Amino acid sequence: MTEPNTTPTPSFNVAAWEVERRAHEAAQAAIRPVNKAALFRVLSAAGITSIDVSFDGYGDSGQIESIDAKADAADAPLPEATVTLRIIGWRGTDPTERTMPIREAIEHFAYDCLAQTHGGWENNEGAFGTFVFDVADQSITLDYNQRFEDVESFEHAF
Repeated sequence: MTEPNTTPTPSFNVAAWEVERRAHEAAQAAIRPVNKAALFRVLSAAGITSIDVSFDGYGDSGQIESIDAKADAADAPLPEATVTLRIIGWRGTDPTERTMPIREAIEHFAYDCLAQTHGGWENNEGAFGTFVFDVADQSITLDYNQRFEDVESFEHAF
């Protein structure tokens, strides 16, 4: 006959998790302006005036669909340049620097902004939208569209 397991099951510490989550979000917020400035420096030097980044997600999956660059009103290729961004790992608070191609840096930044504003954008019915990077204004605008499922029910007695 085996003895019952008397080892206590550890419980999840919600308060500690909340402190950790807030520290991570604060660290992310602190590096976001630095990463944004690094992206705009490279885009400006290459003569890019705007970037449209489209994304789509649903069913627990999501991705960047396209990155379209313009120089004035004309389509333009992304520069072959690299960008050094500060990166913070999941649950971390200390940034490290990582140099990556401009396309990867734009994707990383867009995913970071989505996590900041609409965590879970890829879940269930998901969401889609577009980021517009205006290089002259050094601004980024997010046009975000959340999908939802609606049910309208009726009951009738006759």
